[in-house]
Amino acid sequence: MKLGTLLSAFACMTLSMGFATPAKAEDPIKIGVYMPLTGQNAFAGQLELEGIQLAHKITPTVLGRPVELVIVDNKSDKVEAANAVKRLAERDNVTAIIGTYASSLSLAGGEVAERAKVPVLATSSTNPLVTQGKKYYFRACFIDPYQGAAAAAYAYKTLGYKKAAVLTDVVSDYAVGLSNFFKKSYKKLGGELVADMKYSSGDQDFTAQLTELISKKPDIVFMPAYFAEGAIIMKQARELGATFVLMGGDAMDNPDTVKIAGKAAEGFMQTAFPYDMTMKDMNDQAKAFTEAWKKNFPNKDPNVNATLGYTCYDMIIDALKRAGKADREAVTKALAETKGLATPVGIMTLNANHDAEIPVGILKYENGKRIYLGEIVPE
Repeated sequence: MKLGTLLSAFACMTLSMGFATPAKAEDPIKIGVYMPLTGQNAFAGQLELEGIQLAHKITPTVLGRPVELVIVDNKSDKVEAANAVKRLAERDNVTAIIGTYASSLSLAGGEVAERAKVPVLATSSTNPLVTQGKKYYFRACFIDPYQGAAAAAYAYKTLGYKKAAVLTDVVSDYAVGLSNFFKKSYKKLGGELVADMKYSSGDQDFTAQLTELISKKPDIVFMPAYFAEGAIIMKQARELGATFVLMGGDAMDNPDTVKIAGKAAEGFMQTAFPYDMTMKDMNDQAKAFTEAWKKNFPNKDPNVNATLGYTCYDMIIDALKRAGKADREAVTKALAETKGLATPVGIMTLNANHDAEIPVGILKYENGKRIYLGEIVPE
């Protein structure tokens, strides 16, 4: 047998026996991204992807190797989210995954990630169940108990509102969880909950719920909606003559909120992740992100979703550097040990539950613009 034929036969035998070919120094390190690029959550998913891509453009290599982004659309669907993680882990053999926007999608993908033993870093999935009991799932954002408590504290203590109501999308894991945490914290502070109204994702007419809310005369209505439905609720509330203040959660943080709601957005408030282009005293990382964004997207203002995508990419790169190799278990361990990392959303530390310990911001809409008022510390 000729030498070339012998070597070919050996190579085939090696593969058939399951031995992996060692990675070459120039082989790319694959980082998966699963985001809702179509469907209900597409706008936010696209923003987060743009933030990831911007960070990748700035830092395209790590450990002496190029980084390759493998992007999959989870289509704002739970089954598609699970399939996306399975594909990235098994077919694409990524070292780590970034995603996703929307807690329900992360909950679906998380079960697959645990079985595949691949580390995943969620951008803006705030439901506590996303990381609860998980070894391989992490997040770069605060969780809903903290956000709900912050919203309640701001409404009751800072604004002095003694009567509140909630309007909740019962189909959304995110909305149900955040509403529950707001109600619990608000009542604990001494506030009165005068109404607890519900709707379902995709509803367009909120007249019945809003009419009932108006009759109960709350000072403030907390509605942790996604931006499209939230903006419609704002418009219909004002058309019906509602005078109560409307307050939302982080999912309302979208440039299109004002475009859809128009003048009805005036006075609206929301909790938010701690970045906005209007904020005072930006840290150096936030300034660098803002400058890079404006250079690459001159016709579009930076958004906190993009900031979180950018932050997640940098956190994965930091974990790879500390791990010293593109190995799933090593990167998982490094992510779990993330402490004191300077990022655009503040000094990032992941706690024992794999949740980010960062402040809660508060935004208010005035004269057609979003104003970053500062940060809230819940009771």
